[in-house]
Amino acid sequence: MSGAPLHVLAGVLRDREGRVLLAERPAGKHLAGLWEFPGGKREPGETPLAALARELDEELGIALLEAEPLIRVPWRYHERELLLDAWCVTRWRGEPRPLEGQGLRWCLPMQADPATLTPADRAILQALRLPRHYLITPAEALPVERGAWFERIGRAIEAGERLLQLRLPHWPREEVREFAASLLPLARHHGAQLLLNADIEGARLLGIGVHLTGAQLATPGTRPLPLQQAVGASCHDAAQLMQALRLEADFATLSPVMATASHPQAQPLGWAGFQALAEAAAMPVYAQGGTAPARLAQARAAGAQGVAGIRGFWPAA
Repeated sequence: MSGAPLHVLAGVLRDREGRVLLAERPAGKHLAGLWEFPGGKREPGETPLAALARELDEELGIALLEAEPLIRVPWRYHERELLLDAWCVTRWRGEPRPLEGQGLRWCLPMQADPATLTPADRAILQALRLPRHYLITPAEALPVERGAWFERIGRAIEAGERLLQLRLPHWPREEVREFAASLLPLARHHGAQLLLNADIEGARLLGIGVHLTGAQLATPGTRPLPLQQAVGASCHDAAQLMQALRLEADFATLSPVMATASHPQAQPLGWAGFQALAEAAAMPVYAQGGTAPARLAQARAAGAQGVAGIRGFWPAA
């Protein structure tokens, strides 16, 4: 398809209970019966916010007062190329009503079934579900340190961390699975997600997520886990981000953004390079490599979902 992509705005409205508003695509329209975040296409000469305000007024009868960017999702439906531009509507006036005969429902992001959403809107849902920090255990952690790491991970979860990857290459696979199982009650109590590094079968057995390696991304196949279990992917370039999308990963880490002591030979992307790749990816992307929690604002300005890393992310031992 030639020309610029169709620019479509989507508004994420949250009520006081943290629920978001979804709209059902009506009969006769493309993807009828699936759910989406309300909005519509930008008209020539409109700014994105003006377009979103007009669409929310026409569809829901509300007046947009304040909104902030969430995620931009480039997508293609057959020959139709579009850019789905999602904004969090932080203030509005009026009560949403189905002015176009569409179904409406409020639901918590973690309770929404991704399979009921349009494919492009699933990326918006994942951006809402995912936190700003993604903690990864250090590769040098040893099995004899199991007790210490159980305490550190527990403290991180209790302190508010909600996404953690168990990357423990020196541990026997069964021991990693047992360790993950022992952490599950605490993680589920706090609404935290655990991911195993590379171990798809272990993740499937435990009902948790998996983080795919670059080698796994290159393997032909389909999404390795049900939509209810998170799938992350380690990426370093545009080709790997495309492979992650092909496998229907929920998010990716993109590294290295800055030079790191652990991988001195790797050419850093820099923030401009990271932003170009992240904005072209149809999924949330974490900035990794030379990042830290203190760089979150910089990462968000470059289009990142948040920051991922090892050193500087964990509570002190």
